[in-house]
Amino acid sequence: MSEHRPAIEVGDLPVPTDGILVTHFLTVRDVARSRAFYSEVLGGRVALGENPCIVKLSNSWLIMNPGGGPTADKPNISLVDHQPGPTVSSFLNLRVADIQACYERWSSRGATFLTPPIDRGSELRCYMQDPDGYLIEVGQSTGLLVGKLAAT
Repeated sequence: MSEHRPAIEVGDLPVPTDGILVTHFLTVRDVARSRAFYSEVLGGRVALGENPCIVKLSNSWLIMNPGGGPTADKPNISLVDHQPGPTVSSFLNLRVADIQACYERWSSRGATFLTPPIDRGSELRCYMQDPDGYLIEVGQSTGLLVGKLAAT
């Protein structure tokens, strides 16, 4: 039995016409929950619902799938679920034009921020986490635009 895949337009996929195009892959526990967060809360557009899930978020792309064992093209490498906790080794960084508007809109849609936006001198910045606990920085350049560096 063949797997049913939804019809999609080639133009909706992250396929470069020249050079490279950067996408970010997230190993997620529940594809539907993550798809809903990135599309309904953050306003991304779903290009492919599953296997893998592909969401266009502004001018970038997120690819999401559950973890799994080694494959022929990545022998001896397993994708494991993110373990939420007080330490991280990477995070998604979203730069926005109006952080207060994003903070209010995304909060009203269910995003939980660690703090409201804080003025760091060079930028306004706050953090939230997605349903799998991935850290997401949301920032708006302010002082940096006039040469002011972050407060220490």
